[in-house]
Amino acid sequence: MLGKISYALATGAFLAAPSLALAQVGSPVTLSAEQLDELVQRSYQYVAMFNVNNKMALDQSNPMTSSGYNRVKANTALADHTVQAIARPNNDTLYVGAMIDVTEFPMVMEIPTFDSSYVSLMVTGYDHYVNIPMSTRLGDFDRPEKLLFFSARTPGYEGAPVDGIDRVIEVSGDFVSAVFRVMPHASEPERMMGNIAAMESIEVMPLSEYLGDESPETGFVLWGSPPGVGRNLTLKEDLARFPPFGSDFEIFEDRLLEVMQFVFNHITFDPDDELDAALLAVYAPLGVVPGQEFDPDSTMVLDGEAVRAAAQRTAVAALERMQDEDFTRNNVTRLFLPKGQMTLETLVTQSVVGPIGQPAVEAVYPQVSTEDGAPMNAMHDYELVMRADALPPANAFWSATLYDNENGFFIPNDRFKYSVGENAGYKPDADGGIRIVISAEQPAGVPDENWLPINRGDYDIDVTMRLYSPDLERFATWTPPVARKLN
Repeated sequence: MLGKISYALATGAFLAAPSLALAQVGSPVTLSAEQLDELVQRSYQYVAMFNVNNKMALDQSNPMTSSGYNRVKANTALADHTVQAIARPNNDTLYVGAMIDVTEFPMVMEIPTFDSSYVSLMVTGYDHYVNIPMSTRLGDFDRPEKLLFFSARTPGYEGAPVDGIDRVIEVSGDFVSAVFRVMPHASEPERMMGNIAAMESIEVMPLSEYLGDESPETGFVLWGSPPGVGRNLTLKEDLARFPPFGSDFEIFEDRLLEVMQFVFNHITFDPDDELDAALLAVYAPLGVVPGQEFDPDSTMVLDGEAVRAAAQRTAVAALERMQDEDFTRNNVTRLFLPKGQMTLETLVTQSVVGPIGQPAVEAVYPQVSTEDGAPMNAMHDYELVMRADALPPANAFWSATLYDNENGFFIPNDRFKYSVGENAGYKPDADGGIRIVISAEQPAGVPDENWLPINRGDYDIDVTMRLYSPDLERFATWTPPVARKLN
């Protein structure tokens, strides 16, 4: 079922609502609070990922930016508090971000061998469905491979095999992020340097450049463009192709319909998918449909302040869900999944709390709660204690990361310490357990590795754990540590 609002939209009944029946195209239209909430909730995954992917590709203030599409950025240092392009970044793996645009050409990615206990490749478009085509969990990265990316709109190519290409991947969007997570083995410098060298060797190029001047007998037509065309745009040229990115709330208030029209033109929708059908039904009466240019003169005008307020309501509800033990227990393994395996509630939640993450088979993200269920606040200090027999059930490694609750960013500190784990540093107790302390001042007897500093103030904080290659059978009966307030 689409829900009563979506059903009304799909059948045209929504057009008879007084607020739209009296509105002229280009004039402000009034939606009920219920209609606004559904509009926002069905849009949130797309707005969030439009921002995330374009900031990763184009935002020069983001230290992880690739400075354009069809470029690769190897981030060879663990993230710090200057990373604010995405909520709840991690500080326990190194990243390679390949921002891929297949609007003109199929794109080839060359991937090296890694010597690491954990590497994964995550591919995500504006729809925020997560696909993991390669992972050490699956036995990958033990040999070099070449991947070919294309979408349903890539001209001249429909997925035919190509000599020398190991895998052909059809992506759901024309603009996608292909993100590698690499456990660097920071305690083994030589091994870490080898993995960094592998990260820096990853390349992307148009298929025409990969093939050279001669077209093989593959049954599709090459484009006749000089090698390299389509991947060497200047940043200014790249930026000009997109509506402006910004904060999620800003887009909801100022340019939701423009952004969603752009998204609609660069995403593959499945008419048999319930969530796709409901989304298209919500937007059709507003003048936003796939395959057309955005025209403010033929599109309804929304009350931006009301849409922003609905987005803020949606965000607050999602953050509250993640603090609810029943919700997290029931849904922590149901986040960041491929299309067809997500509910609207989990899509909204993951888009608000921290795009982008991995499915549970690769990583789980349990939240740390407090003894009394109240949010942690930086006016107080806390401890997390795990016995040796209660450590996280991770086959690769685990971490615990501290954030400010409102923005989901690392808390700035001169130690650049935001998480506890193998790569950010940790020190077990003599019995094999661990005590982690969150405090403004380092307590006596607490190792540097296990101290997460805060700046004293009246703001909420939270801790997200990450378990890579989790043992899901053990995880089902494992309980995350509880944060206990210190006197």
